[in-house]
Amino acid sequence: MASAIQKIALNASRDIPFNKLVLSQSNVRRVKAGQSIEELARDIERRGLLQSLNVRPVLNGEGVETGTYEVPAGGRRFRALELLVKQKKLAKTAPVPCVVREVGSAILAQDDSLAENVQRVALHPLDQFRAFREMLEKGMSEEEIAAAFFVLPAVVKQRLRLMTVSDKLLDIYEQDGMKLEQLMAFSISDDHARQEQVWEIIAQSHNREPYLIRRMLTEKTVRASDRRVRFIGLDAYVAAGGHVMRDLFEADDGGWLDDPTLLDRLVMEKLTSAAEDIRAEGWKWVETALSFPWGHARGFARIEGTPVVLSEEEVARLTALHSEQEAIEAEYAQADEFPEDIDIWLGEIEQAIEALEERPVSFDPADMARAGAFVSLDTDGTLLVERGFVLPEDMLADSDDAHDESEGYDDTVVHHGAGDDGEGDGTEGAPDIEPEEEDGLKPLSDRVLTELTAWRTLALRDAFAGNPHIALTELLHTLVRDLYWQVSGTDCLEAYVREISLSIHSPDMPGSLPAYALRQRNEGWKHDLPEDENALWQWLDGLDDTSRLALLAHCLSFGVNALYERMPPYGAVSQRSVSERVARADRLATALRLDLTEVGWQATMENYLGRVTKARILEAVREARGDEAADRIAHLKKMDMASEAEQLLDGSGWLPEALRTAGLTDGHQEQVAVIPIETATDIAAE
Repeated sequence: MASAIQKIALNASRDIPFNKLVLSQSNVRRVKAGQSIEELARDIERRGLLQSLNVRPVLNGEGVETGTYEVPAGGRRFRALELLVKQKKLAKTAPVPCVVREVGSAILAQDDSLAENVQRVALHPLDQFRAFREMLEKGMSEEEIAAAFFVLPAVVKQRLRLMTVSDKLLDIYEQDGMKLEQLMAFSISDDHARQEQVWEIIAQSHNREPYLIRRMLTEKTVRASDRRVRFIGLDAYVAAGGHVMRDLFEADDGGWLDDPTLLDRLVMEKLTSAAEDIRAEGWKWVETALSFPWGHARGFARIEGTPVVLSEEEVARLTALHSEQEAIEAEYAQADEFPEDIDIWLGEIEQAIEALEERPVSFDPADMARAGAFVSLDTDGTLLVERGFVLPEDMLADSDDAHDESEGYDDTVVHHGAGDDGEGDGTEGAPDIEPEEEDGLKPLSDRVLTELTAWRTLALRDAFAGNPHIALTELLHTLVRDLYWQVSGTDCLEAYVREISLSIHSPDMPGSLPAYALRQRNEGWKHDLPEDENALWQWLDGLDDTSRLALLAHCLSFGVNALYERMPPYGAVSQRSVSERVARADRLATALRLDLTEVGWQATMENYLGRVTKARILEAVREARGDEAADRIAHLKKMDMASEAEQLLDGSGWLPEALRTAGLTDGHQEQVAVIPIETATDIAAE
């Protein structure tokens, strides 16, 4: 027969006057740092004592109870009550609920004190979040919740921010499937579907670092520090209905804007408004863009303006500033560096001098009537206005030996600005346009080839940076070739990346998909990199292999060079070397299966059709749309033909030979299939 289970007896509980309690010397908590007695006292004052004290009777020398009780467990609560008594907020004889340990117990006082502190389990952050959420739902404000628990409102905001995380991810965290830092990283986004998608991706990899989660959740957003945001102001974006993603757990530089389309619309609206103000000054034309390509003013003449003369007051002010600057520099000439306050003051003086010396420029109204201005966004988010540019046709009109309009300029490609009346406001350079020819396929000009291969180089860089395996293969190939074949290189280690400038390119390239992808990737890495060199080495050493390869591919991509260039006969680089470089780039493009149609290249008047001969235009249309389509536009003048060809080639996937990748039989690159035209527009013969 089984023996009966021995029942335990709980210690008695009763109220004891506070002046009958003393703090036991057996209390194991001796370190006072971090005990926050004042906060606990305020909490007891607000809601009362939530937990009884554990006490034992104090005996005299003969083993008789003295009526006083010592407190071995609950010392922090005792000190908080003691503070309230000193503050006259609690009576000395106020009854305190206590659990009394019997005299002669085998359990030591130190045992009780240690158990109460060691057996305590800290509240799970998720439980704290849920409690805060319930209190918020019952009408308490974040400030009231913070005051109730004696924490900063920021702590409450951080915990409540977990409300934006998917319930699925909260469950994973509750089951110890992810760390708190990872969960906090997910809170920057409100998109539960995207959160879960990112988790599914990183859950399969070894790299689950919070910074990677943040990067993946913000890859299609715009940083608040972006020049476009600085230009319009974050408040304007929010007022227009835009949403800002914030990270309450890490420094986020103002957050991320998750509606780039709205941002760009607001920027262009403000730029257009500014352009109208500039046009009102009297300029013939104004061209507006978020940013203009390199060399956008090539082929333009520039009218000279006259700097506005300084007033007497300004001259006196400038003289005084220079004198003060010289006096400060003389006073601290022997010092290694300026004191901080002096350095700040000197900087303010320099800014004031610069503002006075950089004078506004006035122009002759007659010159303004034939010239124009470019309005764009500067790199620091301020308005950039470039005034005084004259179109080639306006230069000819003012020349004594002006030619007929049809001689040399009928093929000029004109770029119109936003809101322009179409009179013409820019050209990408008439000297590059090939003359018309009756028949035959003349080779493409060096300029056109360079622009096409600049586009290809940019797309190749993006594809290269996105494929660490190919990037590493190419690096190893270069290293092995240099080491064993000694093809080139004289340095101790010829393994470096020199960014290749793409200074010659078509106007559409800076806004292309590869350009955007490279900028976003670069900004993401730049944000993660430490500033100190030693810290950078440690950071790189601590990265997992996936991140190291991704960073390696990104860095190497800046050295990818698929450019065609015409070399001088006796230059340092031979034309044969350029051909070999392009051939190696072809091999790399084939390995990456680079398809320029997939990254957004499309034949337009600006980037190709307006720059080549009629025979080339007809060849493109014939390859993409067939002989019938080419025959229908064969009688047109070149620029009309180019305009019609642009519409015919739209969506065809046709690429010039310089942009095609060998081996892509599923695209339009190896042999462009003829695409029938379902609804052909009749083109009236002239």
